[in-house]
Amino acid sequence: MARRRVGRPARINRQLIAEAAGEIGLADLTLKAVADRLGVSVTGLYHHIADKDDLMRLAAEYSAHRVPLPEDRGQHWTMWLFEWATYSREAFLAQPGLLGQYLEGAISAEAIAEKIDTMLGLLVRQGFSLGEANAAFALVNSCALGSAVQATREAQAITAGRAPLAEHHQVLAQHGPDELVNLRGLLADPSAAPEPFARQLVTVLIGIAARRGEDWRTIPELVDLLD
Repeated sequence: MARRRVGRPARINRQLIAEAAGEIGLADLTLKAVADRLGVSVTGLYHHIADKDDLMRLAAEYSAHRVPLPEDRGQHWTMWLFEWATYSREAFLAQPGLLGQYLEGAISAEAIAEKIDTMLGLLVRQGFSLGEANAAFALVNSCALGSAVQATREAQAITAGRAPLAEHHQVLAQHGPDELVNLRGLLADPSAAPEPFARQLVTVLIGIAARRGEDWRTIPELVDLLD
């Protein structure tokens, strides 16, 4: 724990509070933890933030701003979006608190405006209109977000002793063999397991390419991802 400074009170502002909160992490974030890190009192924080929810928003925006966009190495647009979605999903999984704040709408448009502008510019340079670029990014982002939500939900269920697969089998055990036949068949078929996120994402990218009139089979990067 950081030692409280003595003497003249530290000068703080919302930016310093956001940085301290981001360094602590959403999972362990408290007003006292931030105050201790900055060498001020909890009361001193209230001169700059409204409440704990405001502090959480600051921390979430700080974390979201620090999620880097993939480097533009001249790669095909499908690969740039693949890299972005993969990294974005991993960032949400690593910080469930960030995912929660995002879902609650706590991350402001201003916090991610620069990233959106950069993304639009990259896709426009590869032949997208602004509308097409925005639609493609929104679709890929939704795919990453939905996968992160599902994975987080499953992890929390397992931690609570409620493994989804085991729960499905328990439900089936309470019904006759002629009931819930589709669910029963699904659980009995190992080949029916959901595809990994990467393959789901490739399916989305193939759809975007098809909508743009591009033959995905002529895009080596996508073909390689399916191998």
